[in-house]
Amino acid sequence: MSAVTPTSDSDVGEFTPRPGRASLGRMARAQVWMELKLMLRNGEQLLLSLIVPIGLLVVCTKLTFIQVDGRRADFFVPGVLALAIMSAAFAGQAIATGFDRQYGVLKRLGATALPRTVLLLGKTGAVLVVELLQLVLLIGVGLLLGWRPDGDPISVLLLLAFGTAAFCGLAFLLAGALRAMTTLALANILWFVLLVFGGIMYPLSELGGAQGVIEVLPSAALSSGLREVLQDGHHVPFEHLTVLGLWAVVSMTAAAATFRWE
Repeated sequence: MSAVTPTSDSDVGEFTPRPGRASLGRMARAQVWMELKLMLRNGEQLLLSLIVPIGLLVVCTKLTFIQVDGRRADFFVPGVLALAIMSAAFAGQAIATGFDRQYGVLKRLGATALPRTVLLLGKTGAVLVVELLQLVLLIGVGLLLGWRPDGDPISVLLLLAFGTAAFCGLAFLLAGALRAMTTLALANILWFVLLVFGGIMYPLSELGGAQGVIEVLPSAALSSGLREVLQDGHHVPFEHLTVLGLWAVVSMTAAAATFRWE
């Protein structure tokens, strides 16, 4: 039997392997999808990112153990939105990435053509999808609790984007330099400290002389900015965006430079 010969130029090499890595865009999309599936399968991350913020919003709105000015939902919804961003982008990412290093997942990825920047972008993109789910749930619960938002949606999206970049940068900085158990402990401690003293659940005015220092924390900048927009009806809070932008640039740059695969 004679061999089949190509009948046209388009048939030549049709099944020939095409060596070389995929485009950066295709790698980024694949990495986002993989990271998202891993996040949604992780019960601890779902608890930290979804259940805890919703529970705190309901408890703080219904109970009066924290005194605030005005309607309680108007004060606590922006703060809990900031908490949700911090939970997903900082604590959840730091812990997950730290254990990925310990279990050798990142080492194997490092042996591929996947650049570090695409890995970090993939994790950040997955966080953005989870945050969209957080926003839908928290806004729905807030409206049921009597929240009446008043502000510019574009300003809110800018604050959330800058806050996500800042907290993801801090997460990658911890997870890329420290051991997994150290990252786990430190991320949980910082999450709790920022929750209590970061302007999320308490008005900054109640913190006395420490207010000036706390205002430069990313949690305080995000929660205060969201309250200025959603509660007071202000437009783009450039001061808070600047603080979040500086945290994002410094932490992302440091994480990209120091991130280790193993």
